[in-house]
Amino acid sequence: MDFMTLPLRRAGFTSGRTTRALIALAVAVAVGWSGALFAANQSVQGARKEDGGFDGDAPTAILIEANSGSVLFEKNADELRAPSSMMKLMTAEVVFNAVKEGTIKLNDEYRISENAWRRGGAPSGTSTMFAALNSKVSVSDLLHGAIIQSGNDACIALAEGMAGNEKIFAADYMTKRARELGLTKSTFANSNGLPDPGNKMTVRELAMLARHIILDFPEFYKIFGEKEFTWNKIRQQNRNPLLNAMEGADGLKTGYTKEGGYGMVGSAVQNSTRLIVVVNGLEDSEDRATEAKKMLEWGFRNFETRTLFAAEQPIGYAKVFGGESRSVKLSSPVPVKVMVQRNGGDKLIARIVYSGPVRAPVEPRQKVGVVRVWRGPNIAMEAPVYAAEAVGKGSTMRRAIDGVSELVIGMFRAGAEKL
Repeated sequence: MDFMTLPLRRAGFTSGRTTRALIALAVAVAVGWSGALFAANQSVQGARKEDGGFDGDAPTAILIEANSGSVLFEKNADELRAPSSMMKLMTAEVVFNAVKEGTIKLNDEYRISENAWRRGGAPSGTSTMFAALNSKVSVSDLLHGAIIQSGNDACIALAEGMAGNEKIFAADYMTKRARELGLTKSTFANSNGLPDPGNKMTVRELAMLARHIILDFPEFYKIFGEKEFTWNKIRQQNRNPLLNAMEGADGLKTGYTKEGGYGMVGSAVQNSTRLIVVVNGLEDSEDRATEAKKMLEWGFRNFETRTLFAAEQPIGYAKVFGGESRSVKLSSPVPVKVMVQRNGGDKLIARIVYSGPVRAPVEPRQKVGVVRVWRGPNIAMEAPVYAAEAVGKGSTMRRAIDGVSELVIGMFRAGAEKL
């Protein structure tokens, strides 16, 4: 894996290598919005409170901007915990995707089995949409029941209808789909988040999932903002406390189990900026609502979007193997943006990360790697970078020289790793 530490405004160059790099070009970066861009010695929570950071009580938390994926704050964001009913977001996404792909339809009907009724319905004493035993309910209504009423019966019915039983749904549908979305740590044992040692998610992956739902399924995301749903003549309010407590709030999901504590995934839009917050492990529901609202308000108040690179602007270079040119210029077809603190106190470092050298020929718009931006020790955002130009194959002599060069560097690295 090669990397280039990136100048967002031009600075001096130094050289270096990663552990597995064949050759890595390091560029000493110098940008803040009014000075140098460099790694900061910050805590896991990000900036200190006196430097404009957030002072939060949730054991695990994260705040991101939806459009760029910029991380504004995180605290123990990769710690696996019971996600409780927040895990219903994964069930909902599986259903959304199946509808989008045409494998199921919103007007398909699934039967409420005795298992769904007893474990998730009226007799269960848990959150339910009160679907009647042996009744048939459309996929659309089950989604409303699962999202608005947090119905455990609705989730079980969806799982059984799509996969035959919850175990298969959790393994072959939820886990498989999570891995496709890049959720590498999440594990699922059922469809609804009811207590089970196999249900584990991080707040980072919950935020990633929420962002994906918001951006990729806008027609379904509207359900999360509906304030009530009536089924079986029983009217229930949406369990999300932010909907009535904060301007622009329109999603997503709360959760509670004894194992996981109180948590929620929330989102709001203000001044055309959408933020997503996830908190988990709090001791009561009021703390959950207060913490999420406080974090969102802090984000809206203290951050703004800045463009790091305009569309098609050269971002950096990647080394090319066996090409008519030794390197290829990299850019992005869309602007690369990041959220930064309004007071200019952010200290960032940016790198292009790619598997290299890139083998010739290289086609224009060929994806090469990512530009990754750190805020202190935490990744603030990343975006893909592409070849901005074509690089054809070099001469036989050029390819031979590159081959020998790579062999020598490989032998040197192997020797260094033994030391």
